[in-house]
Amino acid sequence: MSRTRYTRRLPAAAVAAGLALALAACGGGSSTSADGAAPTAATDQLNANADLTKQSLTITIWDGYSPKDLRDKVKAKLGFEMKTAIHATNEEAMAKLATNTDSGIDVGFVSGQYAQALNEQGLLEPLHPELIPNLANLYPEASQLSFDKGNKFSVPYTWGTTGICYRTDLVKTKPTSWNDILSPPAELKGKVTMMTTERWLALPALKSLNYSINSTDDKQIAQAKDLLVKAKEWGMLYDDTTFGAKLEKGEAAMVEAWDGWCPTTNPKIKFVVPKEGSDLWSDTMVIMKSSKNKEAAHAFINYILDPATHSWVSENILYKVPNKAAMDLVARNNQKLLQDNEPLRMNPAELLKGESIIDLGEASTKYTRLSTEISANQ
Repeated sequence: MSRTRYTRRLPAAAVAAGLALALAACGGGSSTSADGAAPTAATDQLNANADLTKQSLTITIWDGYSPKDLRDKVKAKLGFEMKTAIHATNEEAMAKLATNTDSGIDVGFVSGQYAQALNEQGLLEPLHPELIPNLANLYPEASQLSFDKGNKFSVPYTWGTTGICYRTDLVKTKPTSWNDILSPPAELKGKVTMMTTERWLALPALKSLNYSINSTDDKQIAQAKDLLVKAKEWGMLYDDTTFGAKLEKGEAAMVEAWDGWCPTTNPKIKFVVPKEGSDLWSDTMVIMKSSKNKEAAHAFINYILDPATHSWVSENILYKVPNKAAMDLVARNNQKLLQDNEPLRMNPAELLKGESIIDLGEASTKYTRLSTEISANQ
C-alpha cells in the first residue's frame, strides 16, 4: 500500500493571487443556499446507446489521486482514449475551467464549493442519472451535501473531516476542543501546528466560538482573527502538508489535520473531532457543459463508482469514499487497514455531523485576507 502526498488546496503563500483569479472568474453569486445551486443551463440530449469508441476523454485531477493505470483500464473497459491533466490545487483547476468556456476538459475533479461555483456560472452539465447506474452504490447521505443536494451537477469522489491529530505519548491530556489547539499548554510550545489554507485556518477559531465555518459576518470573522492572532503570538507553527510526518518524527505533538492525513497507522497517533464540531469536505467529479464527449464522461464516472475501482482510493490514499459498496469491499478485503486507520472507520452519520463547506462568492475574499494576514512573517 502506498500513500501519495498531494496538495488538494492552495498553500497560503499563493492563496491571494490564485484565489483572486478563481473568484474573478466565478463571480459572487448567491452561494449560501442550503439547497445548493440549480443548474443554470438546459440539459443536452444524450444518447444512451452512443458508440463510446468514437469519443475520447480529458480529465483534470490532483496528482496521485487515481491509479496510475487508470487510462489503460478505461480504454480496456469502456473503449475510448483518455488523457489526464494534473492540477496541484483547486485554484489551479478553476483557472482552467472557469476562465475558459472551452478548456478541452471533459471531467474535472474539484472540491465541493468549487463545483458549486462552476455550476452557478452555468459551466457544468447537469447529471443524467440514467447514464450513471452506479450512483446506486453511494450512501444515501452522499446526496445530502449542502453544496449540491440531490447530486444534480456533481458526484462526490471522496469525503472527510478536519480534526486534531496528536501523539498520545507527547500530549498529557487528550485534546477534546479546538481551544486545545488555539491555546495549548506551555510545554507544547513549538510542537503544535495549524493549517494556513484559508477556510481551514479559520475553522478552529470559528468553531470554538460556536460560529458557522461559512460565516460571512465581519464581527464573527474579526473575533476569530483575534483568537488566531493570540495563537500566533503564543508561538503557533503552520504546516499544510508535512504535519503528519512531523508527528511521526516527534517534531510535532498536536496538529490540525484532515482526517486522511493523520497517520494513525502509528499506534502512538490518534485523531479526534473536537466537541464543538468540524467540517464535512468533499472532492467531486463534474462534467463540463462545453464537453463534446458527454456520454463518455458519464460512462467514466459510472466506472469510477464501480466498487473495485473506487475502493482504490481508501486502500491507497486513505481517504473515505462516499460509496457504500466500495467501503464494504474494503471491509471484506482489507480489515487490517480499517483497524489501523481510525478515521477510515467513520460512518456517514458521523461525517454528516460536520458542516459542509460551501462557496461564499465574493465573501470568500474575507478568508483570503485573514489567511494572508495571519500567515505573514511566520
